Amino acid sequence: MNSAVQALIVGCGNLLRGDDAVGPVLVRHLWERGVPHGVRCADGGTGGMDVAFQMRGVPHVIIVDACSSGSEPGAIFRLDGVDAETPPLAGINLHAFRWDHALAFARWILKDDYPPRIDVWLIEAQQFAAGAPLSPRVDAAMETVIQRILADVAWTQDLPMSAPASDTPVPASHTVA
Repeated sequence: MNSAVQALIVGCGNLLRGDDAVGPVLVRHLWERGVPHGVRCADGGTGGMDVAFQMRGVPHVIIVDACSSGSEPGAIFRLDGVDAETPPLAGINLHAFRWDHALAFARWILKDDYPPRIDVWLIEAQQFAAGAPLSPRVDAAMETVIQRILADVAWTQDLPMSAPASDTPVPASHTVA
């Protein structure tokens, strides 16, 4: 990881499953708007293992995903990464390896390079229908989370902004420094 990266924002979720796409959609919005210097965005998609290695040496990691807790759709939850770590109980299976597993795995594999601060933002989903867009309540909550995240990394505001993304679609595995 580049030592100039002070914060990594990772959007997790499945772009093809309605509100489950909120993490990757949030990252795409940030790419389009531009992020402060020192902030990197990554589309974590459904690849938890990749998330673990992208965190190496980054002081502050922010993970955004949808959740299904039974709360009102669009409800926003912020967790400390320590409280969200879940070791994979059945061993490491890449088809069932989520970001919460990635946190536990990363603590084990990265050792001293594990981020000292991890924030997890969860947005309560309304629907997970295949091919559906974000529901209006989740879309509105995503905008709120974007503003809160940008305020949280505001210390970098005195540095130049990274260039906004072009109109070209960004592949799911692409990251912007």
